[in-house]
Parts: sequence; structure tokens; C-alpha cells
Amino acid sequence: MEEPTRLLRSKGLRSTSQRRAVLAALQGFPHSTASEIEARIGAAGAKASSGLSRQGLYNVLDDLTSARLIRVIEPAGSPARYELRVGDNHHHLACRACGAIKDVDCAIGAAPCLDPVADEGFLIDEAEITWWGLCARCRPDTV
Repeated sequence: MEEPTRLLRSKGLRSTSQRRAVLAALQGFPHSTASEIEARIGAAGAKASSGLSRQGLYNVLDDLTSARLIRVIEPAGSPARYELRVGDNHHHLACRACGAIKDVDCAIGAAPCLDPVADEGFLIDEAEITWWGLCARCRPDTV
């Protein structure tokens, strides 16, 4: 990942300790919930969190999502999850049993990958695809 201060400034955002802490908490942990991010920031020590409240965390997540520095996915039955992988048109596999989520590259490459039967006048630029099933650890034939 590009240096956080430069990355934030390139998107017109101030480089605050809270924003840098959230970006750091997501590194190496794709598909993190806000609670997981909060725990990681707390585990990094008080200096890293700089007094980041729960509402402050959600404000930072919203700012970073709006600037397209992070992506939010909202699988059915799961809290919102955040990842650093943005702008590459990838999709997700989700396990119905354990909730594991894995990235999967788009086979087509170019967004939106799929076209609806009727676009109802929308100018479509993206399709989010989540395939649901059982991961290798949860499949009955592999237990």
C-alpha cells in the first residue's frame, strides 16, 4: 500500500491519525467488520487510536469509502465489511456456514461484468457479485 499520508492527500483528505490508524488496521485483514477494525486499533495502543470513538470510526470509514480508498461490502446476514482492495472489479465467495469471505477475480475483467435484463434507464458502471456456498472446511464431503 502506498504511504498513507500521500494516499489520503491524493484523494483530497487530511492525513489524520484516525484515518491512518484505520488504513493500517485493514492492512492484511480484508473483509474486516467495524468491530474488528476497532479492536485492532485498540490493540495497537492509545496513541494509534487518538481517542477514536465508535461514531468517529464510522465517520472515518465513510470518508475513506467515499474517497474510494476502501471498499465496503454488505453480504446478506453479515455486518458491513471493509477492504483495501478497490477499483479492480473483483467479486466475493461467501460461506453460508462459517461466514468466511474470499476475493475472486472477475473472469470478464471489465466492469460491469454482467448486464441486467432491463436497465430501466440506469447507466450501469458496476456489478457486485457474491457467490454463496460452503467453503472447503465446511463442506460435508471434506470433513
